Amino acid sequence: MDPLSILFTVSMVIFTIGSFFVLYKWNKKNKAKETPEKTNPGSHQMQLQAYERLTLLVDRIALPNLISRMNQSGISAREMQMLLIQTIKQEFDYNITQQIYVSAAAWNAAKSLKEQTMLIINQYASTLSPEATGTDLNKLLLEYLMNDTKGNLHELVSEAISYEARKLL
Repeated sequence: MDPLSILFTVSMVIFTIGSFFVLYKWNKKNKAKETPEKTNPGSHQMQLQAYERLTLLVDRIALPNLISRMNQSGISAREMQMLLIQTIKQEFDYNITQQIYVSAAAWNAAKSLKEQTMLIINQYASTLSPEATGTDLNKLLLEYLMNDTKGNLHELVSEAISYEARKLL
């Protein structure tokens, strides 16, 4: 082997070892920066609290709970429809910041529940006559819940959120 080939080979070995050393140090430095964020107990606690709030939101906008809380005698079906929809929107708006701390899947599940619940209320309210009462609408919605397995969507969403929260523990 000629001296030029030896010099080239040694240079390549030194360059390769130096490159690995620089990359190793750079990677170790970046991991050190990331690790405190991932293991920060404060952010971990905030995430768990956000999942708790999301679980509470799902419970509060679930049709059975919503109907029992908002049930008022003497109002029309249209007024009850608006009251239920308004309550769902307020509950959701109150918790909108929780999406920062929870997974996209958990947030999308809660958002879908909100939209599905409002859709169900609007669809059933549109089938009633203009003279129907709020009690008529509530009865119709509760019958739907008892007869259709999709009516218990809030239970599936609660389970999905619980699953996501357990991943943090």
